[in-house]
Formats: sequence, structure tokens, C-alpha cells
Amino acid sequence: MKPISSILLSCFAFGACHAHASLSQSELNDLASKLDWNWAVIDNHHNGAASHLQELELVNHSSTALPAGKSDWQIYFNSLPPLKNQQVKGLQIEFVQGDVYRLVPTDEFKGLKAGETLILPYEAGNSVVSFTDFFPRVFIVQNGLTPAVIASTDTEVQSEYVKPITKPQQYERYATPKDHWQLPTGEWRYNRYLAAQKHAISAEQAKRLIVPTPERVEYSSRSTELNANWSVSYQGSVKSEMQYLLNELKNKLGINLAATADHIPAADKQVIKMTVDKKVANGVSGSYMLNIDSKTIEIIGADNAGVFYGIQSLLSVIPAGVKSAVDVPRLTAIDSPRYQWRGFMYDMGRNFHGVEVTKQLIDQMSRYKLNKLHLHLTEDEAWRIEINGLPELTELGSKRCFDLSETKCLLPTRGAGPFANGKNDGYYSKADFIEILKYAAQRHIEVIPEIDMPGHARAAIKSMELRYKKLMAAGKETQAKAYLLSDPEDKSVYSTMQYFTDNSINVCMDSTYSFVDKVAYELQQMYREAGLKLNTLHIGGDEVGPGSWTKSPICDQLFAQPDSGVKGPADLKAYFTARASKLLGKRGLDIGAWEDGLMYDRITPFPIEQFDSENVYANAWDNIWEWGVADRAYRLANAGYKAIISAGTHLYLDHPQEPDPKERGLYWASRYTDVEQVYGFMPDDIYANADYERSGKPIENLEDLVGRAMPKLEKPENIVGMQGQIWTETIRTPEQLTEMLFPRLIALGERAWHKAEWEADQKNTVLKTKQWGQFASVIALKEYPKLAEAGLNYYVPVPGAKKIDGKIHVLSQLPGLILEYSTDGGQDWQQYQGPIDTDQQILVRAKSGEMISRVGRSD
Repeated sequence: MKPISSILLSCFAFGACHAHASLSQSELNDLASKLDWNWAVIDNHHNGAASHLQELELVNHSSTALPAGKSDWQIYFNSLPPLKNQQVKGLQIEFVQGDVYRLVPTDEFKGLKAGETLILPYEAGNSVVSFTDFFPRVFIVQNGLTPAVIASTDTEVQSEYVKPITKPQQYERYATPKDHWQLPTGEWRYNRYLAAQKHAISAEQAKRLIVPTPERVEYSSRSTELNANWSVSYQGSVKSEMQYLLNELKNKLGINLAATADHIPAADKQVIKMTVDKKVANGVSGSYMLNIDSKTIEIIGADNAGVFYGIQSLLSVIPAGVKSAVDVPRLTAIDSPRYQWRGFMYDMGRNFHGVEVTKQLIDQMSRYKLNKLHLHLTEDEAWRIEINGLPELTELGSKRCFDLSETKCLLPTRGAGPFANGKNDGYYSKADFIEILKYAAQRHIEVIPEIDMPGHARAAIKSMELRYKKLMAAGKETQAKAYLLSDPEDKSVYSTMQYFTDNSINVCMDSTYSFVDKVAYELQQMYREAGLKLNTLHIGGDEVGPGSWTKSPICDQLFAQPDSGVKGPADLKAYFTARASKLLGKRGLDIGAWEDGLMYDRITPFPIEQFDSENVYANAWDNIWEWGVADRAYRLANAGYKAIISAGTHLYLDHPQEPDPKERGLYWASRYTDVEQVYGFMPDDIYANADYERSGKPIENLEDLVGRAMPKLEKPENIVGMQGQIWTETIRTPEQLTEMLFPRLIALGERAWHKAEWEADQKNTVLKTKQWGQFASVIALKEYPKLAEAGLNYYVPVPGAKKIDGKIHVLSQLPGLILEYSTDGGQDWQQYQGPIDTDQQILVRAKSGEMISRVGRSD
């Protein structure tokens, strides 16, 4: 591969040694503070799905002119779609790496004087239909000066630097094929929400229901008051779970209950009893019995996890906002988890949110009985965990700033801006990670670390290159080469799905496997210090750039060895996973990988026999129906892998929550994925979820769509669970993170724990609609207040509004939210009490506590 330094660095990486004019620091700052930067989507119909037209408007409100002609100044920005190298009105658009681009003035540039406007039309790849496709913190630089962020882009409100997206050629991704998804209207929302409304339940009913739904539960009409007069009697082996319950009751109700081990007779008349009995549900891990009566609350678990989930079911019926005492419903629940793997993948490689946010997510996972936290710790953009002995991984790899030499920080991707003190960068120290492991374990959540290799590894590669240069300069060649992940003689040319050209670890180098072993060893030590055992290391394996290793001399030497078993680049992914598995197997570790990291091609998994690990977990994610790879979960399970359903169309929680340009998120798998779609996912029958093509065209016959028979699941025992994912390319703040997660994470927990009655060979849509209406009410009336009490942001859906018989009717996707309307353009809002008799268009919104939806309107 070509070193990035040879591409980027010239005259301190500005590429403008023969400048005609330059700016002072004060002039640079003046320009940045008063330059309006406005992107616009012009035409997605321009070239099918291949490319589209954008426009950039620069308005100079400063007193400083951008000088005409070639100059030292450059403007750096990020672009989600790829941009062609092109010259527009004397400004050259240049690719740097990944999503990083720059504007460079040429001799033809006529300058931008104070008070002038410059419009730059240009072509970009693919299509853009969302405000969040455009990144903040554009910045201007000049050789020798401190970079300055263009103030008009230094915001998380994209509409301040992106022009409205209102026309079909802007919000449709393409004209050919037809994009069936249109701008949501009040009537569209109303019609979608209507069927479930008659099944809505009251606040009192909602507060009595356990979430996730138990396998069997009988509710009495009577209640029991839980107050400070109760005590706890516990079996000695569940002391940790007992302490958790006491802490939760103190935090929620402000009461301190006395607790004694069960060898001491309970003195109080009202007792919470906590025990383990392996006979519960035939000993299935996580199973429990919960009985709430007038004087006894009994929690019996098949194991400690079962006791913990019984506690969560008890806490589930304690609503937000109560103190001292609360009435809980008398009930009997006998419950078992649907899957032993109920996972959530959190990507902090793109944007880092810190330890406390991670612990908040763990708390909410435990509420909804999710038990596997898959931490995506490394990416092209950054490395997020301290590794003893390899300080460069965090000293360099955890920071982004403007340093094209990448000796102080990595390139400023994803709107990170030019300075290394960004709020969305950082890493888990060793102590942080140990704290997280303990915190998760107390809540019966196993942390699965992911070190993404051999692709998506740019941060690791650049960090180890820096280490190599430092040690070589010190004359320590052996140490320098010990963990090197790249070969300067590798001239392979490739580009990844995220447009990086230098992010593939060289899998033919022995030092690569020394690195794998070193990282695995240090991770194991952290788990041991936490009093835990690392069971599974996820090695990623996905989206390796086509063309990687094709011009690597070291790989050519490997191919030439007669007994290597590797005869060309197509063998190298399998070679890497097998060799890594041998190392990890010796450490007693199972491995996990994304589906494409375990397959030669679209249909052929690697032989499971090549792995030394006892279990190989495969996240089956790429289920775009018309692409013909939605069967990979079954292919992998049939081949002996432990498949985890991670479907992009329904379980990628970073996708928009409706098909509106104002919604945050990527939309490569599905134009939108709302909470009802997550709730309605049927993991036991992947093909039954084939609802729409990416274009929004309904799917009537999946086999006809892909042109072949879909393989059946022959080894259902190898489908071990399901997992939701959140990738953070467009998610920079904790508030954005939790708004994307909730309420969809609640629905994920429901479906991973509980198999609904309506899930059958022929989906019972009537029953599904009924149960969804009840569940939606529970979210609005019980779960949202709890999220608010925990200090978390969450998403409030835009209401539907439709004129019927001359009156405007308004309703919410989540019955029970407060609905408001405005007849004066949003200056004043009134609470909706019933149909509105008006001839004019009205604005509508929904509220839950301090959270307010985007504004909709009647048609």
C-alpha cells in the first residue's frame, strides 16, 4: 500500500509551496468566524444510483478576502459520499483519506472578497437524503498558523449549514430505479399508527406490566404495598444480587431494607425471599419464578442470573416518580429467556462517549434483560482501549486532529474538527475497562471485546508505524518490527466501503500475529484483574478492501511456499482467521466475527474445522433482501458456526427512525427502522422478515426476487441469539446516542427475551397489532418516564394528523404521549383534546417529560 505520507505531505502537507498570497492568523480567524458555509443537495436523479449533484455556497461576511490565485490556505471537510477529484471555479476538491477532503486554491481561483458569495457545484458519489450526511466542524488552515473552525459549522444542528431538503430530487435517492420512500406526511403517519390505537391501554394498566414480557404470567387485580417495613431474606450464594436489589430500592424509593441470610429466620412479617433452585425451568440459565403476594415477594432463579432477572421483573412494575412506598401488582410469573445470547453492539471507534455513558447503557441493558455487550473498540478512525506495552495505540490512535503526518493524532474524520481535545475522542484506560467489566458482571452482562482485523484497522496500523519509526530512530530494529502491521513495500491499491485506502493489516507478516497475541494477552489480564474470565474475542473480519495484499512481496513469498496452503490473495482472509484462531485457541478463547469475515464469497463459509476455538460466533448482518445474501445466517449455522442474528434491515439502531431528511442516521440497509419494526422482527424465521427492498418496493416473493431457492435452516441449535447494533458515524454526543437507542433498545430486549404468540409460520397480524398497541402504550406511559428519571434522552415520534369529515384528527405511534398543536406557525401550542375543527393547516408535536418530537403538520 502507498504510505499516506507520500500522498499528503508536501511543504508541511499543504501542497502549496509556491504561494501567491497568504493570510495572517487574525485574518484566518476573522474569515472562519464570519464565513457562512452552506451545503445543498441539488439532484439525486442526476445519474441513477451512481452519483448525485451537490452545491456549496460560501458567503463572506468577514472583512477579510480569500485571496485570488494559488495560496497556502486550504479548507478541510468531511463527506459521507465519495467525491471525485475535480476543480470548480478555481478550487480543487482533493481526496485525503476516508471521508476527509480539502479545497485547495489554484491559479484560476478568482478569490472571495468581503461581502461576496461563491457557489460551487460539484458531483458526489451515491446519493444524499439526510441532513446528518453532512458533518460539522469544517476548518481552514494555512502553513504555520493555528487552524480555525468555520463557526457556522461548529454546531450539532445540521440545518444551520445544510439547506432545506424538500424537493423529490433531493429526498429521493434516485429516479431509476424508483425510490418508493417519500417524505412522511401527517396522513402517512396517521394511517400507519391507526390500527394499534384501539388496543392502547391506560397508564394504570401499563404500569402493572413486566417488560420484557414473561413467558407465563398471571396478574391479580389486587396490589401489595412495598415500603420500608419489608425485609429481605436471601440464600448466601445470591448476596451480590441481594445487594443490587437493596441499592435499587434505595435509589428508586428512598427506602433501606434490612437483609439477612436465609439461615437466620426472618423477623418481619413482609419478606422478599431470594433463592436458587436448579429445578426452575429445568435449570435453563436465566430462568426464574416471581410471586408477589400480600406478605411475601418470592424470587427463585434457576441460577444467579435467574434471580437477577426476577429482580428486574420486580423493578419493572415499580413506576418512575414514586418515593417511600409503591403499590405493585400481585402476580405469578414463570419465565425463561428465548435466547442465551441477547446482545447489543456499541461502536465507540467512530465517536467515543466515555465511561459513564457506557455504564448508563449497561444499566438499561440490564433493565431489559440483555446480557451480551459487544464493544467495538477499534476502527479506522480510532483505537479506544489502553494496551500495556503499546502506548502508541492510545497516545496516537485515540485522538483526531489536523496533523497530516499523523505523528500526534489521526486524521480528523467524522466531523471531529482540527483539535485533539474533541469531546468525541478518548479511550478506556485499563482501570476504566476493568471498572466497566465489573459493573457489567454485577448486572449479568458479559462484555465481548472486538478488535477489528484485518480490515477496519487503520488506527492500529498508523499507531504501530509510529512505534516502528520511534524505535528504529533509537536503533532498536528488533523491537521496532515486533508488532508492525504494514509493509512499506506493499503496493496494493484498494478502497473500502468507507473509502480508506490503507486500512488492511498485512496478514502475511509474522508480526501481525504477535500483535494479535499481545492484545489478547493484555485483554485477558484486564478480565483477570476484574475477577472474570475472557471467553470470547471478536476479531471483526468484515469489509476488507478488494485488492488488499495483491501487490505485497511478503504475501507473494507466502504464496510461493509449497506447503503454505495459501496460493493467492483469495486464500488470505481464511488464512488470517485460521492462524488467529490457533493463537486465541491456545489461550482458551472462542472467537467471533462478522459474517463476511468467515466466508470466501457470498455463499461459501470457511470450513469450521480450520478453527481451533471451541465456538466460532458469526454475526449475520448483511440481509439486504435483493442482494441475495440474507441466507448467510442459515448457511453459517448449517456449517457449524454459532450464528447471531444481527440483521441490518431491522436491528441496526443507527438507521433513521422514519424516512425524513431531518432524521439522524445512515440508511444503507433500510431507509428507516422504527421501534415497531424492531418489535415486529421474527428471528426464528429470517425470510419472513422480507418486507421491502431498499427502494421501498414491497417484496411479494423472496425467492423470485433473488432468483434461486433460499436454503433452509438445518441446525436450529446453532442460532444462539440476536443482537442489535449501533454504529456511530453520525452520532457524536451522548444525547444523540440515547435518542437513537430508545425506544428501539426496549423492543430489542422484548424480542430477544420473549417469543410472541403472533410469531408463527404464518404471521398473525391481528394479534401482532393488538400486542404492539399494548407494548407501545407501555413504552410511552411507563418506560419513557423511567428513562427520563435516569437522565437519558429518548426519541419521541412525530404525531400523525389527518382530516376526517372536516376535522383534523391527531394521534401518536406511542399511545399515551401528550399531543399538542399550533394554529399560528408554532408560536403558541395547545394540548390536543380531540378532533380540531379548522380549515387551515396546523402544526403538531408530541411530548414526554422534557423530550419533544420534531414538528409535523396536517396535510
